[in-house]
Amino acid sequence: MQTASKKVINGWAMYDWANSVYNLVITTTFFPVYYTTMTGAEPFNGEVRFVGRTFVNTALYNYALAFSYMLVAFTLPILTSIADYKGNKKRFMQAFCYMGAIACSTMYFFTPDNFELGVVCLIIAAFGFYASLVFYNSYLPEIAAEEDRDRVSAKGFSLGYIGSVLMQMAGFALVLFWDKIPFLSGEGHAVRFTFLLVGIWWAGFAQITFRRLPKSLASKNNGNGNNVNFLVGGFRELRRAFFQLIRMPVIKRFLLAFFFYNMGVQTVMLAATNFGSKVLGLPSTNLIITVVLIQLVAIAGAQLMSFLSSRFGNLQVLIAVVLFWIVICVAGYYMTTATHFYILACGVGLVMGGIQSLSRSTYSKLMPVTRDTASFFSFYDVSEKVAIVIGLVTFGLIEELTGSMRNSVLSLMAFFLIGAIGLVSALYRQSREKSLAI
Repeated sequence: MQTASKKVINGWAMYDWANSVYNLVITTTFFPVYYTTMTGAEPFNGEVRFVGRTFVNTALYNYALAFSYMLVAFTLPILTSIADYKGNKKRFMQAFCYMGAIACSTMYFFTPDNFELGVVCLIIAAFGFYASLVFYNSYLPEIAAEEDRDRVSAKGFSLGYIGSVLMQMAGFALVLFWDKIPFLSGEGHAVRFTFLLVGIWWAGFAQITFRRLPKSLASKNNGNGNNVNFLVGGFRELRRAFFQLIRMPVIKRFLLAFFFYNMGVQTVMLAATNFGSKVLGLPSTNLIITVVLIQLVAIAGAQLMSFLSSRFGNLQVLIAVVLFWIVICVAGYYMTTATHFYILACGVGLVMGGIQSLSRSTYSKLMPVTRDTASFFSFYDVSEKVAIVIGLVTFGLIEELTGSMRNSVLSLMAFFLIGAIGLVSALYRQSREKSLAI
């Protein structure tokens, strides 16, 4: 196949620009700080009620996100198979995009008086974000030739980091200068207005993507005269993709390796600010600035990994990057100062963007030539979401059992080590298949 036109590639990459503001503003910085501050004060004082039960405020936050991840894991495989069967992948992507964007904007009303509404919006926004990404990722093998997928994937991640940093800076300006803006009544109001802007940004810039992406083709198994119910056809499509995947040793081993090393990657990304605050005592402003720094460094990291993969091969570079993550875990265990934290944050940023971008493109390269791209990518994304849940739970349990978050950081080495072994196994199998084919 040939890579699509520059217009289509840029349109696809713009969805990273559109939705990454959710990941930075809602998941990583402004929303967690706003939620913790609001629920830690009157009338909550650290305890909140939701669906008739009382929770510790931070525990409910984690439970809400975990519920969203599990909801994605359970529903996306069948939804993606239906999309492949009917050939309406773009419509599913649009529906989940608008669902997430509207939920983000509705967080503008997240006040103590509307607490339950805010939590529900948090769950819906997370579900919409991760669900739309499955369909977005699945377009990569349809629009880019194999030799261009690393570059195209890196372009998407780079635009995402740039867009999210711009929105983050806009949010900073609103919070710092709220008294100069007539319609804002305080810092909290400025933060909630940022939530509104995130939804508008997400849905607005996504229009470029939706206008330029081609319509996907229906599965070959949904030919003329096939009157099978779409739900039955979807399940058949999922079953067909699953059995095709498990008969492919290289992609099967890669997916298992991705499951383990991604546990470590996602846990580091989600727990880094808590570590800096709780263990090193860094102020919130410094932590948020550090997160922005990580995003900027990640842009260079994504491009660097794309270049290295073209020289040395995808699996070889991924093995080196995962080993570097192990070094980061050891350094994280021993760091004691703010300077150590900032230096390590640059290291995290360098490999964070690279490993995410390269993992996506590597999986797309290992996939068979098929129209069922959404079904295949659902297995990739389900692995990612389940890994996040297990990684965060393990991180928290080790901290509780040992009394130190440092031990939790060090324990992540096990995930990366298993992932590295899996990648070596996939590389060995891939080399063996190539030698047998000669």
